[in-house]
Amino acid sequence: MKGKPWLIYALTTTLFWGLWGALIEIPEKAGFPATLGYSVWAITMIIPAFVVLKKINWKIEFDKRAVWLGLVIGFTGAGGQIILFQALRTGPAYLVFPFISLSPVITILLSIFLLKEKASKRGWTGIILALAAIPLLSYQSGGDSNTSGYLWIILSLLVFLAWGFQAYVMKFANETMKGESIFFYMTLTGIILIPFAVWMTDFSQPINWGWDGPYLTAGIQLLNAIGALTLVFAFRYGKAIIVSPMVNAVAPIITVLLSLLIYQVIPHPVIVTGIVLAVGAAYLLAVEDDDSSDETKEEAAV
Repeated sequence: MKGKPWLIYALTTTLFWGLWGALIEIPEKAGFPATLGYSVWAITMIIPAFVVLKKINWKIEFDKRAVWLGLVIGFTGAGGQIILFQALRTGPAYLVFPFISLSPVITILLSIFLLKEKASKRGWTGIILALAAIPLLSYQSGGDSNTSGYLWIILSLLVFLAWGFQAYVMKFANETMKGESIFFYMTLTGIILIPFAVWMTDFSQPINWGWDGPYLTAGIQLLNAIGALTLVFAFRYGKAIIVSPMVNAVAPIITVLLSLLIYQVIPHPVIVTGIVLAVGAAYLLAVEDDDSSDETKEEAAV
């Protein structure tokens, strides 16, 4: 990993998001709603934001371009999460999650055509394997669902577009903005949308306000917040077409494996297939930078 800061940041994100994915069900099953979990997450974002902003002496960028890009990144990320809540209320999770998990496709296409990013043949093989693995890792067996019309399709599409576009803008913004400033705006927008999450909460149902409710959620959501921070820097130092599919393919592996240990659930063969593809993709994407560097040197020599 020497000379590859993007890989260190990307792997940190996958680790923390993988842990978060495996543990977040605990407070939810204990009676603390996901909508309130969002509110707690937005607040935990303040902690890593405080740490990184203090390191740059609170020199946050407030010019129009920085504010605009920062708010776009923040609202597409946090706003997508709010929309996802409603999508899951009107559509089956086993269809919604595989749908939105392919958001890296948007990131890759935008990065290729607008940022002119390139990858080696090995890198492209990894990207294709990752894109194939992501929906498999999001697989949930069918059963009872709360499907209501086709609204969930529209909402899922919005999340799909929002998160794919967010990753692209995050990479674009990193060309001219400090990562710390980007994370500041992500934190700010997350907090701004808390009232919407609270409004969506069904307070007619009993809510667990004990230690395994909001307090346990805070500890778990802090993993999410730190992962979001390291993702910003992964995009800063790495290619969007590599970072996005890698994170989205590898983090679920950690979630699945930890869930296997915690809940004693044997993964479905579809998920196992996704794990195999994702492991291969992770390796190919991790070494892709070496190939790209060699190709670049050869082109320069010519």
